[in-house]
Amino acid sequence: MADTLSIDVSEWIDRHRIAPFQAAIVVLCFLIVAIDGFDTASIGFIAPVIRAEWGLSPAQLAPVFGAGLAGLMAGALVFGPFGDRFGRKRLLLACVACFGIASAASASAGGLTELIVWRFVTGLGLGGAMPNAITLTSEYCPARRRSLLVTTMFCGFTIGSALGGLAAASLIEHHGWRAVLVVGGVAPLLLLPLLAWRLPESVRYLVNQGAPSARIATLLGRIAPGSHLAHASFIAPAGKPAGSPLGRLFAVDLLRGTLLLWLTFFMSLLVIYLLSSWLPTLLRTTGATLQTAARMTAMFQVGGTLGAIVLGWLMDRFDPHRVLACSYAAAGACVAAIGVFAASPWGAALAVFAAGFCVSGSQVGANALSAAFYPTECRTTGVSWANGIGRGGSVVGSMAGGAMLAMGVPLSTAFAVVAAPCVIAAVAVLALGVVRAGAVRVATADGMAGRQA
Repeated sequence: MADTLSIDVSEWIDRHRIAPFQAAIVVLCFLIVAIDGFDTASIGFIAPVIRAEWGLSPAQLAPVFGAGLAGLMAGALVFGPFGDRFGRKRLLLACVACFGIASAASASAGGLTELIVWRFVTGLGLGGAMPNAITLTSEYCPARRRSLLVTTMFCGFTIGSALGGLAAASLIEHHGWRAVLVVGGVAPLLLLPLLAWRLPESVRYLVNQGAPSARIATLLGRIAPGSHLAHASFIAPAGKPAGSPLGRLFAVDLLRGTLLLWLTFFMSLLVIYLLSSWLPTLLRTTGATLQTAARMTAMFQVGGTLGAIVLGWLMDRFDPHRVLACSYAAAGACVAAIGVFAASPWGAALAVFAAGFCVSGSQVGANALSAAFYPTECRTTGVSWANGIGRGGSVVGSMAGGAMLAMGVPLSTAFAVVAAPCVIAAVAVLALGVVRAGAVRVATADGMAGRQA
């Protein structure tokens, strides 16, 4: 009878085609992470101008990078898990409002300390928004296309970074560095009403929270119009969790995978943020102009965008752990090549593009991998803590770039050092694949034993 129909929402999403409703979610989350990318890239271009205007040394300037990245880490660790408690959409709206207001306010900073404080608050909002955007996208995507759709959504970061670098160079030239921060603040505030209107709550979260069946049926009906869901009941793969979602990350079945994901994110984001923050400055030491440095740095983001799409496609068809391990290993060679070809504009641009393809594209894939690794009841917490721990790497990377610049380390040596974390990330993600394969074998054996009993 119709009134006894029970629907597993995950299986229901998996067996239907991708609808415009789901595509709209991908686009909206794309815009959210694009603003993060804009902020990440633009600070790298305004930093040399601030340094010249305020008479700062590289060591004094480094905390401007570090404050924003520390805020990103704190936001992911503190606010990200609230998405598992209070819903993905609520946290996204609050975090978008936070980083929009803080970025706009930072444009009025009258000194270094004030700017550092506002950069930290901006990072808090960005750090909480990104994991919830990844989780929400993942939970509305069918499993067969999940990696590709999540990586496509996350291309907003690399595209936003590329546009941020190019826009920052133009805005600084015509309106000064403060205009860049104003744009970075106004854009998310203009986006906020659209998000409130069109972005849905996660249907899996709603099921776990015991939301009314009519609300869940409405959302699923937007994926497959004409479905008869009025009298259905809904279930999710796991019920509402008992205890803390954070504690779930350290359960026996998830602990080793959690630690390997953290190591992968830490090393990957260390490299990405070091290059994003300091590449324009490092390239200018070779005599390149600001515009040339901007164009070459943009190649890192262009490569990352293409890499994310290609790697996402490959991850849906082959073992995603091996795909990412190979890409991270190649990233090490490409990053080292930047130092070798730094004096040649064409050679440096090609090396930067290849490095972006491999390391930035792999990081996008790692986000998709983390969303697939964790169950619904702790997915946002798992993704946000992986990003939060990874942001620790970004802080180390941003500080290391300033330290190497202050020490006068030759470019070839500096980039060879930066290549090492890429290799470590490759080993970590490959080990994660071994751990997950072993867990599947154990689960399969337990299931067969249960059936035999």
